[in-house]
Amino acid sequence: MEQNFILVTGCAGFIGFHVAKRLLADGYPVVGVDNLNDYYDVNLKKARLEQLQKFAEFSFIRASLEDRKTIGEVFSSNSFPKVIHLAAQAGVRYSLENPYAYIDSNIVGFLNILEGCRRDGVEHLIYASSSSVYGANAKMPFSEHDNVDHPLSLYGATKKANELMAHAYSHLYGLPTTGLRFFTVYGPWGRPDMALFIFTKAILEGKPIKVFNYGKMKRDFTYIDDVVEGVIRLLDKKPEPKPAWDAINPDPATSSAPYRIYNIGNNQPVELSRFIAALESALGREAQKEYLPLQAGDVPETYAAIDDLFQAVGFRPVTPIEEGIKKFVAWYKDYYGVE
Repeated sequence: MEQNFILVTGCAGFIGFHVAKRLLADGYPVVGVDNLNDYYDVNLKKARLEQLQKFAEFSFIRASLEDRKTIGEVFSSNSFPKVIHLAAQAGVRYSLENPYAYIDSNIVGFLNILEGCRRDGVEHLIYASSSSVYGANAKMPFSEHDNVDHPLSLYGATKKANELMAHAYSHLYGLPTTGLRFFTVYGPWGRPDMALFIFTKAILEGKPIKVFNYGKMKRDFTYIDDVVEGVIRLLDKKPEPKPAWDAINPDPATSSAPYRIYNIGNNQPVELSRFIAALESALGREAQKEYLPLQAGDVPETYAAIDDLFQAVGFRPVTPIEEGIKKFVAWYKDYYGVE
């Protein structure tokens, strides 16, 4: 294969699909890896994959991250200058039910990706972290330069572990790694386990929705196109070692190794009640609401500091929640054929 193929893991997942599609539309040939697991509707994943397979420059490999042999072969039989690693076992609440799935995919699987990158001399690894790493932090907005050692879910702990593992490989082998802490990504082709999808389905079916933390929860909802733009711009922004990095007062976001962490969030937290109102407006229907306390593993608020992202690539997310929700609703009605 040619040297310029980009590997995108999780290509049938929500963010991975959109990133792969954007790369293909921009003329980059893409090798996509996904295991099409049944954490949520496999048909939705297959439908995303069908969209990608319309591009002649797209090649798909079905594999699980924890399958060391197959992932090794993906790397050894191709030559990837850049890898965008977006596959993972997602979901905060599911990590309470099935913790081993997170270790297999997010820890063992990530090690297999790191090893492939190391052996094959990959020029730049971009990987998905999460706002969940901020855990019990209460200082707002969440900054990449703050300590994040108090996760509130195993999912968040695995994402923090990914950052630590990436740093070790950046330090030991000079592998340039960029970790992206995504903040509540939403939009067309979104995940059915996310609030927007769950609420839309329930409202259209005339069923009540569960409103946790009595609607006072705040999330830095980030529209998918904004996330993709950030990823694409960072693709050529290979991290460099920071010569002035201070080991006495270490900055968690940078390093003496080629390592970098960025938030990708909207920088505008939205209260759940406003989010629901925007959805009701887009659907033209009122929701039946069941108010409940905060769930285990959840945090009451997320809020991303994004100055570093803007300084690095001149971009900040811009899509208002009302506009993003309208686009999701239009996609949902079209995809499921509902009025």
